[in-house]
Amino acid sequence: MNNSVSGAARLLGAGLRALLVLTVLCGVLYPLAVTGIAQALFRDRANGSEITGRDGEVVGSALIGQRYDLPKKDPDDADEAARPDLRWFQPRPSAGLGSNSVNTQYALLVSGATNKAADNPDLVKAVEDAKAAVVADNTTATYAVKPSDVPADAVTSSGSGLDPHISPAYAELQVHRVAERNGLPVDRVERLVADHTEGRTLGFLGEPRVNVLRLNVALKSLTAGG
Repeated sequence: MNNSVSGAARLLGAGLRALLVLTVLCGVLYPLAVTGIAQALFRDRANGSEITGRDGEVVGSALIGQRYDLPKKDPDDADEAARPDLRWFQPRPSAGLGSNSVNTQYALLVSGATNKAADNPDLVKAVEDAKAAVVADNTTATYAVKPSDVPADAVTSSGSGLDPHISPAYAELQVHRVAERNGLPVDRVERLVADHTEGRTLGFLGEPRVNVLRLNVALKSLTAGG
């Protein structure tokens, strides 16, 4: 009996010591080491790839797209349609975003694709409506946009619905409208887009792209005389 109790006590003690050692290693030392390496070598990415404006205030993340809309006429009207603020470059549609219906206590948004087939009537209508809006919004007194000019990313959402980038073609399509709305020369806005066009990753992965938030931060700085 005593041997059984003694053996159980030794096993329990060994288990507790192992638990303590593993807790310190895996729960304290390893997270501290990983966090330290991340902060030392990849500080920007480790902190969420935050982007700051002219005043040093964080305005968003380079990894998550956001809308640029006019304020609602009635802030309490949840059904009022969003109206794009045409002074700014607009992102691709965020049709993949939907309200969280699981826990309605919080007004959360979930990311995801529409999961609709290419011939789905609702999707076809959404694309047609989006194309008409892009043509109307970006046609100016000196620049006419044709439906054939509208790139695919201007009328479709990404798989996550949170894509922070648009194609150079969509950015260039918006140049004349942005220039007119902000009283800027077209060639100056074209240079702004060119300066913020990123090439393929490692020279061959993905497609050239423009981060809309970075572009609009630079545009704000330009319109403010910065």
